[in-house]
Amino acid sequence: MSWKTRLAAALVTLPLLTVVQPAHAASPIDMTSGFYVNPNSSPAVWARGNPGDARAARIQSSIGSKPIARWFGNEGGVGGLVASYVGAADANDKLPVLVAYNIPGRDACGGHSGGGAGSVSAYRTWISSFAAGVGTKPAVVVIEPDSLGDFSCMSAAAVQDRLGMLTYATQMFQQKAPNAYVYLDGGNAGWVAPATMASRLLSAGVRNVRGFSVNVSNYYTTGASTGYGNSVVSSLGYAAKFVVDTSRNANGDNGEWCNPAGRKLGATAQVGGGAEMLLWIKTPGNSDGLCGIAPTTPAGQFNPAIAIRLIDGT
Repeated sequence: MSWKTRLAAALVTLPLLTVVQPAHAASPIDMTSGFYVNPNSSPAVWARGNPGDARAARIQSSIGSKPIARWFGNEGGVGGLVASYVGAADANDKLPVLVAYNIPGRDACGGHSGGGAGSVSAYRTWISSFAAGVGTKPAVVVIEPDSLGDFSCMSAAAVQDRLGMLTYATQMFQQKAPNAYVYLDGGNAGWVAPATMASRLLSAGVRNVRGFSVNVSNYYTTGASTGYGNSVVSSLGYAAKFVVDTSRNANGDNGEWCNPAGRKLGATAQVGGGAEMLLWIKTPGNSDGLCGIAPTTPAGQFNPAIAIRLIDGT
């Protein structure tokens, strides 16, 4: 073959080499055979560690054996931790759900889960490592619960910094995690008006990812949450997808958000159900803070008494 012939052949095939791949190369749902059950979730660890406690078997059966999201905060080496977690799920052909929860000034209004990265630059490094840890593995990721609902407790400069960090986060997942479905958190049905939330989501880069999450760590019914989610979609003006946290919403909301009594476990993780997915994003049994029915249990710490009340709906 002459060099001219080879050159012509190369020119014909060149466009195939320069095609830009879509943001999501494949559906992580189709790539897996169900949701991943974390054997080291806080309820599972508690049940294993307390075999003599009469509550242990019930907690393991009703909560510890179910698919629950794994939250990642300001741990060192987050990229490696994330890679290990999604790798374990992938080895079992299951779909893991992860939560990125490390934005500076997090929980500005609630105050019980404060903290996060120490600076904008630290956060950018952290979230970039998180996305790289997911890599090409199938995953579902929720970005920064409460981060777009907290604006009333933040300065204008802090709001702009946050929008920039969230936009950067969406870009990192778009670039580094092509087989992940990623959702910016969109608050809950009782917090921010749908049109306002849609505007905030757009400013935070929601078009770079799959969509948004609703009702994370809250109690609104699935019906109320899907209604809110659909209203946000209408205000966005395009067919964004959303997921709903159903971990504690079977009895709905009673006007309290911090360890209220009388709440109950909701529908377990599934595709569909009125949203793209229903998920247990908040770990049932983990405290919301020093309040309500667990006034001495810090936010994020497992309390078996809370877990049993969620099982019984009391």
